Amino acid sequence: MGARIAVLVSGGGTNLQALLDDPAVSSSIAVVLSDRPGVRALDRATERGVDTVVVEPAAFADREAYTVAVRDALLERGVEIAVNAGYMRVLTGTFASAFEGRWLNVHPALLPAFPGAHAVADALAWGVKVTGVTVHLVDEEVDHGPIVEQEAIRVRDDDDRDSLEARVHEVEHRLLPAAVRALIEGRLLVEGRTVRVREGT
Repeated sequence: MGARIAVLVSGGGTNLQALLDDPAVSSSIAVVLSDRPGVRALDRATERGVDTVVVEPAAFADREAYTVAVRDALLERGVEIAVNAGYMRVLTGTFASAFEGRWLNVHPALLPAFPGAHAVADALAWGVKVTGVTVHLVDEEVDHGPIVEQEAIRVRDDDDRDSLEARVHEVEHRLLPAAVRALIEGRLLVEGRTVRVREGT
Protein backbone atom coordinates (compact mmCIF):
# COMPACT_ATOMS: atom_id res chain seq x y z
CA MET A 1 0.00 0.00 0.00
CA GLY A 2 1.52 3.28 -1.12
CA ALA A 3 0.44 6.85 -0.57
CA ARG A 4 -3.31 7.32 -0.13
CA ILE A 5 -4.84 8.63 -3.36
CA ALA A 6 -8.11 10.45 -4.01
CA VAL A 7 -9.46 10.38 -7.56
CA LEU A 8 -11.72 13.32 -8.44
CA VAL A 9 -14.43 12.62 -11.03
CA SER A 10 -17.51 14.15 -12.65
CA GLY A 11 -18.84 11.60 -15.12
CA GLY A 12 -18.37 8.18 -16.64
CA GLY A 13 -15.02 7.47 -15.08
CA THR A 14 -13.08 5.72 -17.83
CA ASN A 15 -9.84 7.27 -16.59
CA LEU A 16 -10.75 6.16 -13.07
CA GLN A 17 -11.24 2.65 -14.47
CA ALA A 18 -7.74 2.76 -15.98
CA LEU A 19 -6.36 3.63 -12.53
CA LEU A 20 -8.42 0.91 -10.83
CA ASP A 21 -7.13 -1.60 -13.40
CA ASP A 22 -3.47 -0.72 -12.71
CA PRO A 23 -2.23 -2.99 -9.87
CA ALA A 24 0.48 -0.50 -8.89
CA VAL A 25 -2.10 2.25 -8.42
CA SER A 26 -5.39 0.63 -7.41
CA SER A 27 -4.25 -0.52 -3.97
CA SER A 28 -3.49 3.10 -3.07
CA ILE A 29 -6.85 4.57 -4.11
CA ALA A 30 -8.50 5.48 -0.81
CA VAL A 31 -11.50 7.47 -2.01
CA VAL A 32 -13.27 8.66 -5.15
CA LEU A 33 -14.82 12.13 -4.89
CA SER A 34 -17.44 13.43 -7.29
CA ASP A 35 -19.11 16.82 -7.70
CA ARG A 36 -22.26 15.04 -8.92
CA PRO A 37 -24.26 12.16 -7.43
CA GLY A 38 -25.29 9.16 -9.49
CA VAL A 39 -22.48 9.20 -12.04
CA ARG A 40 -21.00 6.00 -13.45
CA ALA A 41 -17.60 6.75 -11.93
CA LEU A 42 -19.05 6.32 -8.42
CA ASP A 43 -20.42 2.92 -9.41
CA ARG A 44 -16.99 1.90 -10.71
CA ALA A 45 -15.46 2.80 -7.34
CA THR A 46 -18.15 0.97 -5.36
CA GLU A 47 -17.72 -2.13 -7.53
CA ARG A 48 -14.06 -2.20 -6.44
CA GLY A 49 -14.81 -1.55 -2.78
CA VAL A 50 -13.42 1.99 -2.83
CA ASP A 51 -15.05 4.59 -0.58
CA THR A 52 -16.92 7.39 -2.34
CA VAL A 53 -17.96 10.89 -1.36
CA VAL A 54 -20.06 13.48 -3.19
CA VAL A 55 -19.45 17.19 -2.60
CA GLU A 56 -21.90 19.25 -4.66
CA PRO A 57 -20.99 22.87 -5.48
CA ALA A 58 -24.59 24.07 -5.13
CA ALA A 59 -24.38 23.50 -1.38
CA PHE A 60 -21.71 26.22 -1.01
CA ALA A 61 -21.74 30.00 -1.29
CA ASP A 62 -18.80 30.28 -3.68
CA ARG A 63 -15.89 28.44 -5.27
CA GLU A 64 -13.60 29.02 -2.28
CA ALA A 65 -16.08 27.53 0.19
CA TYR A 66 -16.54 24.55 -2.13
CA THR A 67 -12.78 24.13 -2.49
CA VAL A 68 -12.30 24.11 1.29
CA ALA A 69 -15.00 21.42 1.62
CA VAL A 70 -13.32 19.23 -1.01
CA ARG A 71 -9.89 19.74 0.57
CA ASP A 72 -11.19 18.91 4.04
CA ALA A 73 -13.06 15.82 2.81
CA LEU A 74 -9.76 14.46 1.47
CA LEU A 75 -7.56 15.49 4.40
CA GLU A 76 -10.02 13.91 6.85
CA ARG A 77 -9.47 10.65 4.98
CA GLY A 78 -5.69 10.89 5.13
CA VAL A 79 -5.30 11.54 1.40
CA GLU A 80 -1.80 12.46 0.25
CA ILE A 81 -2.22 12.56 -3.55
CA ALA A 82 -5.11 13.94 -5.61
CA VAL A 83 -5.76 12.93 -9.21
CA ASN A 84 -8.26 14.64 -11.50
CA ALA A 85 -9.81 12.03 -13.81
CA GLY A 86 -12.45 13.89 -15.80
CA TYR A 87 -13.18 16.26 -12.91
CA MET A 88 -14.92 19.30 -14.37
CA ARG A 89 -14.62 21.71 -11.43
CA VAL A 90 -11.97 24.39 -11.02
CA LEU A 91 -10.68 24.50 -7.45
CA THR A 92 -8.92 27.52 -5.97
CA GLY A 93 -5.35 27.95 -4.84
CA THR A 94 -6.39 26.71 -1.39
CA PHE A 95 -6.49 23.16 -2.78
CA ALA A 96 -3.36 23.67 -4.85
CA SER A 97 -1.47 24.72 -1.71
CA ALA A 98 -2.69 21.72 0.29
CA PHE A 99 -1.60 19.27 -2.43
CA GLU A 100 1.33 21.13 -3.97
CA GLY A 101 3.40 18.76 -6.09
CA ARG A 102 0.93 15.97 -5.31
CA TRP A 103 -2.03 16.84 -7.57
CA LEU A 104 -2.22 15.50 -11.12
CA ASN A 105 -4.61 16.27 -13.98
CA VAL A 106 -5.05 14.66 -17.40
CA HIS A 107 -5.98 17.00 -20.26
CA PRO A 108 -7.06 15.98 -23.79
CA ALA A 109 -4.67 18.26 -25.72
CA LEU A 110 -1.00 19.18 -25.90
CA LEU A 111 -0.85 22.02 -23.38
CA PRO A 112 -0.39 24.94 -23.52
CA ALA A 113 -2.55 24.54 -26.65
CA PHE A 114 -6.30 24.26 -26.15
CA PRO A 115 -6.80 24.62 -22.40
CA GLY A 116 -10.31 24.45 -20.95
CA ALA A 117 -13.25 22.08 -21.10
CA HIS A 118 -13.61 21.66 -24.90
CA ALA A 119 -10.09 20.77 -25.97
CA VAL A 120 -10.92 18.07 -28.52
CA ALA A 121 -13.56 20.17 -30.27
CA ASP A 122 -11.29 23.22 -30.13
CA ALA A 123 -8.42 21.31 -31.76
CA LEU A 124 -10.69 20.13 -34.58
CA ALA A 125 -12.13 23.62 -35.08
CA TRP A 126 -8.60 25.07 -35.31
CA GLY A 127 -7.65 22.55 -37.98
CA VAL A 128 -4.51 21.28 -36.26
CA LYS A 129 -2.73 18.26 -37.73
CA VAL A 130 -1.51 17.02 -34.33
CA THR A 131 -3.11 17.09 -30.92
CA GLY A 132 -2.59 14.78 -27.96
CA VAL A 133 -2.76 14.23 -24.22
CA THR A 134 -1.02 16.01 -21.35
CA VAL A 135 -0.64 14.90 -17.74
CA HIS A 136 0.47 17.76 -15.54
CA LEU A 137 0.87 18.81 -11.96
CA VAL A 138 -1.91 21.22 -11.01
CA ASP A 139 -1.22 24.70 -9.71
CA GLU A 140 -3.50 27.64 -8.96
CA GLU A 141 -4.11 28.37 -12.67
CA VAL A 142 -6.28 26.30 -15.01
CA ASP A 143 -4.44 23.74 -17.20
CA HIS A 144 -1.16 25.45 -16.38
CA GLY A 145 1.08 23.45 -14.02
CA PRO A 146 4.36 21.68 -14.87
CA ILE A 147 3.99 18.98 -17.54
CA VAL A 148 4.74 15.40 -16.49
CA GLU A 149 3.88 13.44 -19.64
CA GLN A 150 2.70 14.24 -23.16
CA GLU A 151 1.92 12.10 -26.19
CA ALA A 152 1.00 13.36 -29.64
CA ILE A 153 -1.94 12.09 -31.71
CA ARG A 154 -2.19 12.77 -35.44
CA VAL A 155 -5.51 14.27 -36.50
CA ARG A 156 -6.92 12.47 -39.55
CA ASP A 157 -8.71 14.25 -42.37
CA ASP A 158 -11.91 12.33 -41.66
CA ASP A 159 -11.86 12.77 -37.87
CA ASP A 160 -14.90 14.06 -36.06
CA ARG A 161 -15.13 14.70 -32.35
CA ASP A 162 -16.13 11.10 -31.53
CA SER A 163 -13.38 9.43 -33.53
CA LEU A 164 -10.65 11.75 -32.26
CA GLU A 165 -11.92 11.58 -28.68
CA ALA A 166 -11.78 7.77 -28.81
CA ARG A 167 -8.05 7.86 -29.65
CA VAL A 168 -7.46 10.56 -27.04
CA HIS A 169 -9.06 8.34 -24.40
CA GLU A 170 -6.81 5.41 -25.37
CA VAL A 171 -3.75 7.55 -24.72
CA GLU A 172 -5.17 9.03 -21.50
CA HIS A 173 -5.75 5.53 -20.15
CA ARG A 174 -2.03 4.77 -20.56
CA LEU A 175 -0.47 8.09 -19.64
CA LEU A 176 -2.42 8.87 -16.47
CA PRO A 177 -1.66 5.59 -14.63
CA ALA A 178 2.01 5.87 -15.66
CA ALA A 179 2.24 9.38 -14.22
CA VAL A 180 0.46 8.38 -11.01
CA ARG A 181 2.85 5.43 -10.60
CA ALA A 182 5.82 7.76 -11.01
CA LEU A 183 4.42 10.17 -8.41
CA ILE A 184 3.69 7.37 -5.92
CA GLU A 185 7.19 5.97 -6.39
CA GLY A 186 8.91 9.34 -5.95
CA ARG A 187 10.22 9.40 -9.53
CA LEU A 188 9.08 12.94 -10.43
CA LEU A 189 11.87 15.51 -10.21
CA VAL A 190 10.37 19.00 -10.48
CA GLU A 191 12.55 22.03 -11.17
CA GLY A 192 10.43 25.08 -11.91
CA ARG A 193 8.31 24.22 -14.93
CA THR A 194 10.47 21.25 -15.88
CA VAL A 195 9.57 17.74 -14.71
CA ARG A 196 11.97 14.85 -15.20
CA VAL A 197 10.56 11.34 -14.78
CA ARG A 198 13.13 8.83 -13.59
CA GLU A 199 12.70 5.34 -14.99
CA GLY A 200 11.17 2.76 -12.66
CA THR A 201 13.24 -0.09 -11.31
